[in-house]
Amino acid sequence: MSILSTSAPRLSGIGLDLWWIPRAAVLGLLAFVIFGPLANLALWAVAERWYFPHALPLDYGFSYWARVFSPRGNAMESLANSVFVAMLTVIVATALAIPAGYALARLKLPFRAVILLAFLIPQAFPNLPVYVNVARLFYQIGLNGTIAGVVLVHVTHGLVYAVWITTAAFAAVDEELEQAARSVGASALRAFRDVTLPLAAPGLLASAIFVFLESLDEFTGSYFVGAPDVNLLPLLLYTSSAGGNYQVASITALLLLIPSIAFMLVVERFLKSDVLSKVGH
Repeated sequence: MSILSTSAPRLSGIGLDLWWIPRAAVLGLLAFVIFGPLANLALWAVAERWYFPHALPLDYGFSYWARVFSPRGNAMESLANSVFVAMLTVIVATALAIPAGYALARLKLPFRAVILLAFLIPQAFPNLPVYVNVARLFYQIGLNGTIAGVVLVHVTHGLVYAVWITTAAFAAVDEELEQAARSVGASALRAFRDVTLPLAAPGLLASAIFVFLESLDEFTGSYFVGAPDVNLLPLLLYTSSAGGNYQVASITALLLLIPSIAFMLVVERFLKSDVLSKVGH
């Protein structure tokens, strides 16, 4: 009895000392899954020579960076085109989403849930057959290989974010504030402009950022509708990786990653929980 009674506290103490091991293992695995590909990307971006069976690059340097940003590297043109297309996509998607989101948030529309789900249709079907047929149609009407055609394709994908988040942003604004403005003589347009729109602005900003990032990273539609006349960064990333030029592909991926991280930090700051709680309601 005395042996058992003295060893029990010791065993329980060992159990308490080792409780952190499974948690640390899980956190380490998650860190490897998240940061492992990013570390590999960063290594390839500065690797001059790296081949099997070496675990790390043999030579480091920035010669591929100079090649990417040289006039013949096509990266700056692709970056400018990508940003320009993304900005146009945001403008068109926001112009369509604001009246649609306000109507869905304020009016008692029949089949409101069905209307919201309809904006998910472009995400519900495989992209490849859809864009093959879109490219054939755009070729017949002269939109294939044009900025306008690429923007239309990107708007189709971005509307799901624009409309859903815009609807949630307007639903999060107390309707009584708008009614109070109307009661003191403001017109419906002025009440919307001076009361509802400023209060919904953080959600609208988050919606615009999501659409911008979706446009910036869109590849399949850009490839079938825009290539080879419209050079975008995702297309440059694809051609570089398909050709085995992993340094150029990694540098291009980093260029796409930087605005994504920066804008997601902005979204995290402005998109509050009260807006997120209205999504889908």
